[in-house]
Amino acid sequence: MSEVPEGLFYTKEHEWIRVDGDEVVIGITDHAQNALTDIVYIELPEVGQVCEDMGEFAIVESVKSASPIFAPLAGEITAVNDVLEDEPELMNQEPYGSGWIIRMKLDNADAVSGLMSPADYKAEIGE
Repeated sequence: MSEVPEGLFYTKEHEWIRVDGDEVVIGITDHAQNALTDIVYIELPEVGQVCEDMGEFAIVESVKSASPIFAPLAGEITAVNDVLEDEPELMNQEPYGSGWIIRMKLDNADAVSGLMSPADYKAEIGE
């Protein structure tokens, strides 16, 4: 069973979103990191990069495959978790904690309400 914390929003592409003041924090879900297996590298975006709805902003490479990571909503990247450059395995070890990928200021903060709830995401992944 994958960990699906309450208080977060989710996407069909297996990203999680936590609202933090006027920004959001984004990472990959426990389900995603389990499917990827051992993550060995992440190509991180630049602070200030503008993302469109469902625009690719990073690529995660594991021993199994390379997978794009998508911005669930439009906005500007305000911070990047640079620690992942040296410790990409944090996405496996703590996907909802120190394994976060970016912070964004959304173009429309209310848009998060259109994302999946924890219950919706559990149904999406069949758990």
